[in-house]
Amino acid sequence: MHGAGNDYVYIDARGLDGVDWPSLAVKMSDRHKGVGSDGIILATPAKKGHLQMRMFNADGSESEMCGNGIRCLTGFALTRGIVPRSTSPVTVETLAGDKIVTPKWEGDRVVAATVSMGEPKFAIEDIPAIAPGQAMLMDYPLTIDGYTFKLNGASMGNPHAVAFIDTPVDQFPLDKIGPIVERHPMFPKRVNFEIVNIIDENHVKARVWERGSGLTEACGTGACAIGAIGRLKRYTRSEVTVSLPGGDLLVRWPGEGPVILEGPVEEVFEGTWEA
Repeated sequence: MHGAGNDYVYIDARGLDGVDWPSLAVKMSDRHKGVGSDGIILATPAKKGHLQMRMFNADGSESEMCGNGIRCLTGFALTRGIVPRSTSPVTVETLAGDKIVTPKWEGDRVVAATVSMGEPKFAIEDIPAIAPGQAMLMDYPLTIDGYTFKLNGASMGNPHAVAFIDTPVDQFPLDKIGPIVERHPMFPKRVNFEIVNIIDENHVKARVWERGSGLTEACGTGACAIGAIGRLKRYTRSEVTVSLPGGDLLVRWPGEGPVILEGPVEEVFEGTWEA
C-alpha cells in the first residue's frame, strides 16, 4: 500500500511471535531482491484502542510514527476485518502515542483518511537536537558541502529538521545532503530532513530524506512538521497543501492543539512471502 507514494508492506502480525521484524524489513524492502518498499508496518493487537501499529524502516530500524503509514494501516485493518468495518474513528496505538484516524470509504475501499496527529513540539529536547544556548531549533545555520541553509526543528512523535530554501527542491542534491543531515551529530536519534519551497501562503512544495529509508515520495509526519513550522513562522496559513513527489497532503494547524493530516490510501497488491 502507499499514501502519496510513501509505500510500505502491511502485515497482519497477530499471533506471529518470534519473528525477527528488523531483518524481515530489510529483506522485504529491498527494491531489487525483495518486494520493494520504504519499510514494513504491522497490525498488532491493541492494549486499549482498536489497533496497534509497529513500523520498521527499510534499514530495519523501528520508528515511532508514520503519517502516511497510519492511514494505510487503518484501511488495511478495516477492509480485512482486523477492526470491524463499522468502526469510525479508529484509535491506533503507536510509539508516539494514540492517534485518531477517520477513514473515507468509496464502496468497499478506504480511499483516504484524516488523522489527528497530536501536538507538534518545538523544544530542543523534544526533537531532540543539540544546539547549545537554543531553546528551539529555529533558523539554525548549517553548512554542508558548500550548501548553507537554516534548519527548523519539530517533533511529531519523531524528529524533523525543515529547511525553507530558494533553490527549487527538484534541483537540490537531497540524495547527497540528506544522509549527512540525518546522521549529523546534532541529532542524537538521527532526523528526517525536509526541504521546502514556498509557493504561496496556502501551498508549499517539498522533498524528504526519511530517517532509515532515504529518499521517499512522501512523508506524513514531515508534511505536518512543515505545516506547523510554516504556521509558526507565518510563512503559511492554518491550512496548507504540501506537494510532494508522490502527491499532495493537506495539513491543518491553527497554531495550537493537534495537527490534522489528510491524504490518500491506495492498495497496490497482496501476496505471500515465502520465508
